[in-house]
Amino acid sequence: MHANRHVPRTRSHLALAVGALLLCGLAACGKKTEPPPPAPAPAPAPQAVRVTQVEIGNAIGPDKRVTAPTRSFAPADTLYVSVATDGSAASAALRALWTYEDGQVVDDSTQNLAPTGPAVTEFHLSKPDGWPAGGYQVEILLDGATVATESFSVAGVG
Repeated sequence: MHANRHVPRTRSHLALAVGALLLCGLAACGKKTEPPPPAPAPAPAPQAVRVTQVEIGNAIGPDKRVTAPTRSFAPADTLYVSVATDGSAASAALRALWTYEDGQVVDDSTQNLAPTGPAVTEFHLSKPDGWPAGGYQVEILLDGATVATESFSVAGVG
């Protein structure tokens, strides 16, 4: 009889073990696995500096923008060019190369910038004894590359 008493215990242990396995299996099946969180989006790369607008005129405002764009000047006018840029860079070179009719250089100046967004830079020239009548041009270069060329004229005194 000793053997019979031991059998029910083994069956009950076996039943408990099978039940425990079934419960664990059901718990695992019912558990939803969470997908891994999405990787954070990379920070946008800084946008390279670019020229967005070039205007010439005979006056600028406090914001360095030309107040009345024109392509025709009087001999006594101060010549202004307003260069709007956008983007970021540790450094950028903005250059204005002013020439007269046959390519004779009137002025060549560079301003070094460290822009971090929209900015306006101005260049200007004046000639107390007056500009000679004729055709002129200002070429705007950004880091050595031409980005804009504006032609204008000075009317003769008549």
